[in-house]
Amino acid sequence: MLVVGISQCYTFQVESSLGFIGKTDMEHSEIAPMMGRLWSPLAAVTSHWQGKDNVQMAVAIAAASIVPDRPRVVVQLYKTNLSHAMVLSAGAFALNFLRPEQLDLIGDFGLISGRDEDKLDGVGKTTGKSGSPLLTDCFGYMDCRVINTMDAGDMTCFLADVIDGQTLSEGEPLWWRDARRKLPSEWLERWENKQSAAIATSRSTMDQISHISWQ
Repeated sequence: MLVVGISQCYTFQVESSLGFIGKTDMEHSEIAPMMGRLWSPLAAVTSHWQGKDNVQMAVAIAAASIVPDRPRVVVQLYKTNLSHAMVLSAGAFALNFLRPEQLDLIGDFGLISGRDEDKLDGVGKTTGKSGSPLLTDCFGYMDCRVINTMDAGDMTCFLADVIDGQTLSEGEPLWWRDARRKLPSEWLERWENKQSAAIATSRSTMDQISHISWQ
């Protein structure tokens, strides 16, 4: 989730192979308008591992190829989420982008943990080439196979080949900036509480980066 408009000063330590170079203080609010435009449309990230399906919401997705017939994506998944462990183990996931009217799926997929219940129970889906579930009712999907990862302390960046996909609807997918204006206040409160806890966890773990390769 995106948090903007917070006036908070960050101190960055800049280092090189020659050692410490210096520090620079930056006001977060100065870059918040730019950072807020880097998020992707809302996608339900589905995965399958050892007979179990799971799904979570994500907005940290980017194209990672300029070759039309070799599409790739980068997806950021946080380590506290069940999906992180499942995607890391399976080496695969699917991106199912939502339509603007599918606001209910934000609550179903984003405010409940897959450790507590099967979030895809009763949801229309098929199995993709990667073994990941594909939603039959969405804006469109991309079925992906992981080819590399980068550890970022609190989360992992997954680089993946898009091995299959289809756009199922016309128009635009659902963006978080539009969704949050329409979500019930109770959902927004739960989302904010969940995000506050996630930020606290990330703050304490994001510098614990492993440089060991994925395979």
